[in-house]
Amino acid sequence: MESEAGRVRGRTIADLHRLWHLDADDRLPHSAGGVSWQGQAGKWRAQVHDGGQDHYLGLFDSREAADSAVVEFREPRPGARLPKLECVRASHVRCYDEDTLTAGRARVVDVIESGVKPLIRITTAGGRTLRSTVDHAVLTPDGWRKAGELSVGDAVMTAAPAPSSPEVTVPPSLSRGIGVWTSARRERLIKDTDSCHLCGGEFPRDRLALDHVVPVADDLTRALDEANLAPACEECQVRGSAERQALAAREGTAAVAGPDEIVSIADDGEEMTYDLSVEGPWHNFLANGIVVHNSYNEESGRYRELQPVFYVPGEDRKLVQEGRPGKYVFVDGTPEQQELTGRAMESSYLQAYEAYQEMLAAGVAREVARSVLPVGLFSSMYATCNARSLMHFLGLRTRHELAKAPSFPQREIEMVAEQMEAHWAELMPLTHAAFNSNGRVAP
Repeated sequence: MESEAGRVRGRTIADLHRLWHLDADDRLPHSAGGVSWQGQAGKWRAQVHDGGQDHYLGLFDSREAADSAVVEFREPRPGARLPKLECVRASHVRCYDEDTLTAGRARVVDVIESGVKPLIRITTAGGRTLRSTVDHAVLTPDGWRKAGELSVGDAVMTAAPAPSSPEVTVPPSLSRGIGVWTSARRERLIKDTDSCHLCGGEFPRDRLALDHVVPVADDLTRALDEANLAPACEECQVRGSAERQALAAREGTAAVAGPDEIVSIADDGEEMTYDLSVEGPWHNFLANGIVVHNSYNEESGRYRELQPVFYVPGEDRKLVQEGRPGKYVFVDGTPEQQELTGRAMESSYLQAYEAYQEMLAAGVAREVARSVLPVGLFSSMYATCNARSLMHFLGLRTRHELAKAPSFPQREIEMVAEQMEAHWAELMPLTHAAFNSNGRVAP
């Protein structure tokens, strides 16, 4: 699998992106009916297209209730069902504990289209090849580095053999006991007619069995976790077993990451690039045998549909500015001001997001439609820095009684800085203490 323009278990990341955002999504196009957000009403509308007509099913307070209404409508009408589409949202990738370098599995939580970018091809002495953008982070023996900063002779962390396979860590007697425990929950956890969590198909209970979403061999602590059980059809179980055996045969006993020297780096053209976002706590994955970071620089409304997550100040946010420029302070607002702020923001957000959805449904490009969204929309990103750069940032974006030079940051960026400082203090307590004793000034 390649990190930006490659393959995921035999499927290109471009295909995974298409299946993730189009085929696997349970929302239907507006012209075909389905579930859509109605901002003016503040509710979800359910509508189904069947027999050449649109059937309005009502407005619902939650997406789940609207989805249930659509399912209930289609249940007695086989002709109204859409063909079952390939489900990819149960996909997992190999990841590594960045402290111990031992292998595990992480669930893919999003697939992001990142735009057309130039690529480089990195080849290692062990025969690993990675096609990546220059700013994609790669794990090295010295920590994370951008691919464009690497040189021939540097080392990257790759899948390496361990003394024993994780498959043999589950004794047969324990495996049988887990099987008995799992079978005892079959009648309760599988409905009379239920969906396979792997292929999305619907089957009667006698054709389904409970499957461990995270395999027992990968995480023994979840072997007796009911939340880790989901129905799976016979065909998917057989295919999954064959894939695990094939993967074990290809990767041998790979369970740790080890260094592999780079022997060549070359430009490799331009094309559309993609990123995976995977479940924590270790946000990395194995790409063609090389450990790479899972994320992207910043969520971009050019390449993906932005989600309706907006900022509304809490009651502890001081609302009123008093004093002249350079000498002003913020004080608490009245209950009436707090209520007005929340109500006005929520109303504005709903109206803006409804307009955004309407333009997307009409085929307007994402980069144009996003213009109506307000600054209160949350955005996600990752950034890298060293301790000295972080000290400069904290000195400017936090108020602190130990600071030699006072700073007056906006409260919202200060909240972000406070969380960053908490993580940094845990990772580098001595450096953090020296920063404070130096008046919160970087050396």
